[in-house]
Amino acid sequence: MKYIKEILYRFRGECTTERLVQMGMKVGKNFKRLQGVILDPSHCWLIEIGNNVTIAPRVHVLCHDASTKQFLNYTKIGRVTIGDNVFIGAESVILPGVTIGDNVIIGANSTVTHDVPDNSVYTGSPARFLCTLDDYLEKERSRMKESPCYGEEYTLRQNVSMEKRIQQKNDLKGKIGYID
Repeated sequence: MKYIKEILYRFRGECTTERLVQMGMKVGKNFKRLQGVILDPSHCWLIEIGNNVTIAPRVHVLCHDASTKQFLNYTKIGRVTIGDNVFIGAESVILPGVTIGDNVIIGANSTVTHDVPDNSVYTGSPARFLCTLDDYLEKERSRMKESPCYGEEYTLRQNVSMEKRIQQKNDLKGKIGYID
């Protein structure tokens, strides 16, 4: 199975997390890397990822920036450190030299150009402070009280029935729900 995974990643032009760790990248426990995530293979030893980190699809974590190569004959490089309990939204880009603190959410399609402090939510391009993590979670808890909430039986992991799919689709017309 490991061999098949390695071939699949190579076919997509990516390296497996295991291969990047062999090359020097540091990764904590409970790391989830979704499809299409690029963890800079040319300088992966400059990447350090903490515990309980999820990186959503098509995120790029870059430790090099070749924008200066043509003009200065040098490429910029820098460490990227991602703390514990971090979620990085789909299609975001983390640039060289950035440290993302603990307990952070980076919104989808963000470009992180500067350090992000602990307990915060950043979004946009370039990423800017949106609110504290506590404020964001309180807002979402409040929304959950009046929104549909679904258990794992509504996921493909649990082979969700067609009946439940239709129900969920109807329930979510014009609103957001939550799933376990």
